Amino acid sequence: MTQVKVQPPIAKRIPKELKIHGDVRVDDYFWLNQREDQEVLDYLNAENAYCDELTGHTKEFQEQLFEEMKSRIKEDDQSVPYKYNGYWYIVKYETGKDYPIYIRKKETLEAEDELLFDCNEMAEGHDYFRLVGLNVSPDNTLISFGLDTVGRRNYTLKVKNLVTNEILPDSIENTTGSASWANDNITLFYTKKDTETLRSDKIYKHKLGDDEANDTLVFHEADDTFGVTVYKSKSRKYLVIACYSTLTNEYHILNADTPDESFKLFQERIRGVEYSISHYGDNFYVVTNSDNAINFKLMKTSETATGIENWQEVIGHREDVLIEDIDIFKDFLVVSERSNGLNEIRIIRWDGTEDYYLPFDNETYTAYTGTNVDFDTDILRYGYNSLTTPSSTIDFNMVAKTKTVKKEQEVLGGKFDKENYVSERIWATADDGTKIPMSMVYRKGIKKDGSNPLLQYAYGSYGSTIDPYFSTIRLSLLDRGFIYVISHVRGGEYLGRQWYEDGKLLTKTNTFTDFIACSKHLISEKYTSKEHLYALGGSAGGLLIGAVINLAPQLYNGVIAAVPFVDVVTTMLDDSIPLTTGEYDEWGNPNEEEYYNYMKSYSPYDNVKAQDYPNILVTTGLHDSQVQYWEPAKWVAKLRLLKTDSNKLLLKTNMTAGHGGASGRFEALKEDAEEYAFLLDLENINN
Repeated sequence: MTQVKVQPPIAKRIPKELKIHGDVRVDDYFWLNQREDQEVLDYLNAENAYCDELTGHTKEFQEQLFEEMKSRIKEDDQSVPYKYNGYWYIVKYETGKDYPIYIRKKETLEAEDELLFDCNEMAEGHDYFRLVGLNVSPDNTLISFGLDTVGRRNYTLKVKNLVTNEILPDSIENTTGSASWANDNITLFYTKKDTETLRSDKIYKHKLGDDEANDTLVFHEADDTFGVTVYKSKSRKYLVIACYSTLTNEYHILNADTPDESFKLFQERIRGVEYSISHYGDNFYVVTNSDNAINFKLMKTSETATGIENWQEVIGHREDVLIEDIDIFKDFLVVSERSNGLNEIRIIRWDGTEDYYLPFDNETYTAYTGTNVDFDTDILRYGYNSLTTPSSTIDFNMVAKTKTVKKEQEVLGGKFDKENYVSERIWATADDGTKIPMSMVYRKGIKKDGSNPLLQYAYGSYGSTIDPYFSTIRLSLLDRGFIYVISHVRGGEYLGRQWYEDGKLLTKTNTFTDFIACSKHLISEKYTSKEHLYALGGSAGGLLIGAVINLAPQLYNGVIAAVPFVDVVTTMLDDSIPLTTGEYDEWGNPNEEEYYNYMKSYSPYDNVKAQDYPNILVTTGLHDSQVQYWEPAKWVAKLRLLKTDSNKLLLKTNMTAGHGGASGRFEALKEDAEEYAFLLDLENINN
């Protein structure tokens, strides 16, 4: 009896004409954007059933991969304690439990545990659960927090009394989840979101015990390309409202002792001028790109005269060093820099007697300053890991110059030895001659004969840099012969701010052609071959994958596009969608013809054509607030219609989650196991 081949679901076509600038695009699958429509849900469920059918033979292997990934993770684990305002704060995980437990101890680590939240109990009965924005009042008796049980990053703000352990009646919907206390312990400042676009646009003041209807609107961000947030300075003296867009910042400050006074403008927004502020003593320190300091410089100004005309230079602009951030301590200034792609941590005494860098010794590492909430200390907490070295939390004594490893991530299972792996940094040459760096890791003993399966990953947007980091999950690929590569393509900030400028707006296609140049280099250097090369990207990195397989589908045996942003033109023309208006500085505004035409030239959905495509797995979440589920759904439907190959095309929709996928720490591993099984199956590896 012959086996009946399972047929993929075919989405019905209802042509919709989309007209602008005298151009007409016909979208056959526009109707898929009706989230509540039963026909839409039926289609998504049919795609899920088809995906399950075609991957059914890997189900046992997925379970094996899941257990393997889980077995490397220390289930009964806890964070390195940090001290703030007289208490040590700790996050714990218990064996078999998905969610964190938050505790604190008074003054010493020997003190009794005080339970703040057990998220395992709170998550019961919810498919999705997220607790964010924990903020303790100055007198240590109250804590504000945000809850989301849907996955759309829309949080209900609540307050708990830490003396009586009761949740107070105060409850505010539709917030970012975070809030900041004034120094009176009864006034709380929080951020509201627009109900449709989810843009953070209003700052309110709430008095504990008062009805939300009486809350005072203290700031409204009317420009829909900006978002706002409110926080307290590390010095605890100021409450700060931050207004931010892709290219421009503005801050407003208020003494935290006088919450009923008005916020004062720090420096009004100037288009293209980015700045961030840190308070110390009688001054503010300002990291800014003003006056064409593309890699940023450090300035200072008196707290009584904060306008840009008063800013004085502390660390000047450098062509080859990007200033990413600063941490301020009583005796030290710590500067996070990036030079030739590598993280550097610079420590300077305020009195000018010392200025030195922490030593790091290879080319494929990540180092960053950690939770440094204590102002009056000589200890800098920082994190370190590399492609071959598990992450460590380190306390560095800035006076004695000694370091104490407080915690090194344990890789359980007894099989991991970092000496079994090799990492290196190599460079490809892009079409325009630019050298593109890649960080890679693989097991020792691999031969460069073109036979190795290789997974190439990149993101490449928003100036977001993907540093070479350690992953216990990734070991499941490396130990089965895969090489893993991070391509540091333009659009990120790996080689400084210009690297970002050269991969956005009207230079966006550099991101895609850089990735393809890296793929060709990996093939020509015989790390892999077209038959064994795979690509992975998520969100804006999913846009990268979509663009790349339209341009060079023949280079890859398979790709994974996670929550991919693939219908660029339609989304950027729809200002009701979360994120759209705030993204004009990243992608351009398609209401302007030049940007419309350029965007249309690379938008994955608009450029699907009749050609052979690689094997494709696409994932999305029904409640995704960042990339709406209908983008990947429409893209898959169009690919099904036009592609000329018989390769796999699978769409998996998580019907209960948002942009980040499942919320539990182990549930998320199941999604990783599914993706890895898809890749390994294409290599005929099934155990």
